[in-house]
Amino acid sequence: MTGREALATATERLRAAGVPDAVNDARRLLQNAMDAPQFVLIDLDREMAGAQLSMFQDALNRREARVPMSHITGQREFYGRTFRVSSAVLDPRPDTETLIEVALRQPFERVLDLGTGSGCILATLLAERPNATGVGTDLSASALKVAEQNISELQLNERAKLIESDWLAKVDGSFDLIVSNPPYIALDEMEGLQPEVQNHEPRMALTDEGDGLSCYRAIISETGSYLSAGGRVVVEIGPTQGVAVSALMTEADLDQTEVIQDLDGRDRVVVGHKPHK
Repeated sequence: MTGREALATATERLRAAGVPDAVNDARRLLQNAMDAPQFVLIDLDREMAGAQLSMFQDALNRREARVPMSHITGQREFYGRTFRVSSAVLDPRPDTETLIEVALRQPFERVLDLGTGSGCILATLLAERPNATGVGTDLSASALKVAEQNISELQLNERAKLIESDWLAKVDGSFDLIVSNPPYIALDEMEGLQPEVQNHEPRMALTDEGDGLSCYRAIISETGSYLSAGGRVVVEIGPTQGVAVSALMTEADLDQTEVIQDLDGRDRVVVGHKPHK
């Protein structure tokens, strides 16, 4: 089978399976199998080697079953860097880059990332601020292994510490920035998710099995004890949760609360500050 034939077959099968961007995904599967990040049309007319064809067919079967592309390739791009991912962590999404942009608006020296998952938020913030140090927590030991790989590959080991903890339970010290992308999908919204998300990403990273706000209640009610004066809390939210999460910050005596939209104009991030005494 030539690369061109493989590409045509994959596109047809992925379309039939309901994959949203069948053409692009087919091309990425072929590129991955041929170990060719970029190739010209002449390459498509070459016969695929046996090992390449086998790898391609296996990957195609998985994508046809709606396994996320990132789980097939083992990586995902986020804020200009490549991160390792697996079924143990939430797939880094472009929406979360809004949280990064907001966090970087003001200087910080100590950052705490609650529910770090792949570590993409913590690692990105530390990579963007070479003088900062940080801590990442997660309740999942499997997720922390992925985060450890990403921290190591970005050579951030000396500035980052990872802790297995239920939110702030095992955290010590003070921070001038606390960030989190907690599970915010309500239980009654889970059935509406795409198969890639619903069937292949860790459920505990997606939903609180309730109204989608319980994790914010747990995090925000305790952050005052860990924030330095003037420090910030920056959390990602679902597009309908801005008012509710802002109210939780106000109840926790955080001020200068602001709801910030993503590039699509949807509420995506809420930020609050600990007042200066």
